[in-house]
Amino acid sequence: MTHPQTERLHALDAVRAMALMLGILLHASMSFLPGPQIWATQDVAAGEGFAFAFMVPHIFRLTLFFFIAGFFARMAIEKRGVIGFLRDRSKRIALPLVIFWGPLFAMITAVFIWGFLKANGGVVPEGTPPPPPLELATLPLTHLWFLYLLLIFYVAAAALYLVPRLGDRSEARQNPVDRLAALILRTPIGIPVLAAPIGLWFWLNPAWYAWFGIPTPDTGFVPNNGALIAYGMAFGAGWLVQGQSGLVDAWRRWWPVNTALALAATMICVRQLGLVPDFVPPAPGPDKAILAASYAIASWAWTLAITGLALQFWSGHSRIRRYLADSSYWLYIMHLPLVMALQVMVSDLAWPGEVKFALVLAITLIILLGSYQLLVRNSWLGAWINGRRYGRQPAKDEPALAPQATQS
Repeated sequence: MTHPQTERLHALDAVRAMALMLGILLHASMSFLPGPQIWATQDVAAGEGFAFAFMVPHIFRLTLFFFIAGFFARMAIEKRGVIGFLRDRSKRIALPLVIFWGPLFAMITAVFIWGFLKANGGVVPEGTPPPPPLELATLPLTHLWFLYLLLIFYVAAAALYLVPRLGDRSEARQNPVDRLAALILRTPIGIPVLAAPIGLWFWLNPAWYAWFGIPTPDTGFVPNNGALIAYGMAFGAGWLVQGQSGLVDAWRRWWPVNTALALAATMICVRQLGLVPDFVPPAPGPDKAILAASYAIASWAWTLAITGLALQFWSGHSRIRRYLADSSYWLYIMHLPLVMALQVMVSDLAWPGEVKFALVLAITLIILLGSYQLLVRNSWLGAWINGRRYGRQPAKDEPALAPQATQS
C-alpha cells in the first residue's frame, strides 16, 4: 500500500541531492590526493587530510544514491505505468547521457591534456604512450556512467514489474519479497544481510583495489560485476521498500545506532587501508576478510543512517534544501570539467591546500548555481531534465517535489 506522504519526498529528495553534491566534493579533492598521480593534475599541497575527505564519502555515497533512486523509480512506475515510466526515463536520463556526453568528454580530455603539459613544462616527454583507442570496450563514460547504469536498472525493474504479483501493491496481497525486504531493513541486524553480496565479491576478487572500494564502471558498455552487485542491490532494496510506511519510523528510530555502526566500520577501513591511495590488492587472508566485511557494512550502515537522519531532521519544507535538490542534477552533470580546470589553474600556487580546495569548490558552485538559475530553472532545459519549469514558487505544503524527485 502506497502512502502519499509529502514529507518523505522532502527528506529523501534531499538525500539524493546530498549524494550528488558529495560527488562534487569528492572530485574536488582528487588533485590533492597524496601518492601516485591519478587525476588531471596533482597539487603541490597534496596531503592525507584530503585522502580522508575522498575515502569516506566514496564508501557510501553511490550506494545511498542508487538506494534512493530505486525508491523513487517504483513510485514513478506506479504513477505512470511501465510505458510512461520508460518514456520519462528516456527523456530525463537517456537523452542527457547521449547529448551531454560528447561535449563533456571533449572538455575533460582538453583539461587532462592541459594538466599533463603544465606538469611537464609544456612538452610531451619522450616515450609517453598513446591514449587507448576509442572502442566500445574502452569508451570512457566519464562521470555520466551513473546514468547508463540507471538505464540498465530501469529496464530490468520495468520487466520485473510486469511479472504477476510482483507489481501488485494491494495491502491484502503484498508479495513476500516486499515483506522480506521490509523485515531486513527494519533494524540494524539486516545490514550484514544487505552487505553480504558485495562483501563476498570483495573477498573473492583477487584484483580488488580496496582503497577505491566499489570499482567505478566508467569504461565500456559492460559494467563490472562489483558495481552491478553493489548498486543493483541498493537499487533493488530501495525499489522493494517503497511505500512501506512502517520503515520510515524504523529508520528514524535507528539512525543513531546505524551511525555508530557506520563509524566503527569506517574506522576499521581507514586503519587497514591508510590515507595514501594504494594500487596493490590486499593479500588473501583474515585481514582481507575483515576489510571486505567492514567496507560493505560501512556502505550500508551509512546509507540507512543518513536516510534515517534525513527523515528525522529534514522532513519539513526548506526552501534552501528544495532549491539544492532541484539544482543538484544539473550541477552534477556539468561540474567535472570546471572542477578539473580550476584544479589545474591553482595546482602550482604556493597557497595552503585547504584554501585552494575551498576556492575550487566555491567557484564551481557559484558558476553552476548561476547557470542553473539563469539558463535552466525557468527554461525548457529545466522542463527537460527536471520535468517542470520552476516559474513560480510552490506553496509550502504543495507536493511539488514529486515530479522532480522521481527523476532519480
